[in-house]
Amino acid sequence: MLRIAFLGTGIMGAGMVRNLLKAGFSVTIYNRTAAKTRPLVEAGASTAVSPADAVAGVDMIIVIVGDDQSSREIWLGENGVLAGNPRQTAIAIESTTLSLGWVQELSQILTANKLRFVDSPVTGGRNGAENGTLTLLVGADAETLAEARPVMEAYSGDIIHFGQVGAGTTYKLIVNLMVAAQATALAEGLLLAEKSGLDMAQVVQGLTSGAVASRIVKAYAETMVEGHHDPVNFSARWLHKDATYALQLAKQMEQSVPMSAVAAQIYQMALAKGLADKNASAVIEALR
Repeated sequence: MLRIAFLGTGIMGAGMVRNLLKAGFSVTIYNRTAAKTRPLVEAGASTAVSPADAVAGVDMIIVIVGDDQSSREIWLGENGVLAGNPRQTAIAIESTTLSLGWVQELSQILTANKLRFVDSPVTGGRNGAENGTLTLLVGADAETLAEARPVMEAYSGDIIHFGQVGAGTTYKLIVNLMVAAQATALAEGLLLAEKSGLDMAQVVQGLTSGAVASRIVKAYAETMVEGHHDPVNFSARWLHKDATYALQLAKQMEQSVPMSAVAAQIYQMALAKGLADKNASAVIEALR
């Protein structure tokens, strides 16, 4: 049986692990906060005390954590993946949304250590992870992806292969930069509507059914009006992080993105107001 190490069982990782278990895979999990692993152990997963322990002899390693720093620690830390003993030529799948620079560096390091690398950030939120319908945004060579695909299909509804390593991350950063800009524009529009005395129920109906009715507008409009930013599907903290990485990408590509840069600044305002761990819709509270 294919043996999988899954490192990071937060909002997204927990759902992904459950779907791997449902598909019949043997999964060993590690999470920095051990309490988060208990429901998954009850569902059939095994636990490890460190990433190094988790990857002993495995065929595939899947990581989804928070940012560049936590990814670096998982892979390269004192008790990280490379301190362990995964099978040579095992496939390493990084699903954290990271900076392009770190993804490229990580790919070189893992390849030098005889692991095959798949750059695979995900989109679809908590519901997609729980229902096994995530969209995977992949950068990898075709042969490695073909071998990894049966495992990846256990927690996804669609796999989009953008090209070589780094291509998946590039696309994901572009998307989340646009999410930040759309959410900020929605917040500004709703606040303007409130102060103009419009019926907010009608405003929400119009926005979610009219020309600007993107998935972001549909997901956030009512939540923003009501001021309820729990439960968290995608936190303000992580959207700000992704937007920041995307701005680094834009600078590297010498592309001006002034509107998106302002959206990232407004998310920074939300974090400064103590809203980091609220849903990304909480950006409206930074503008009230």
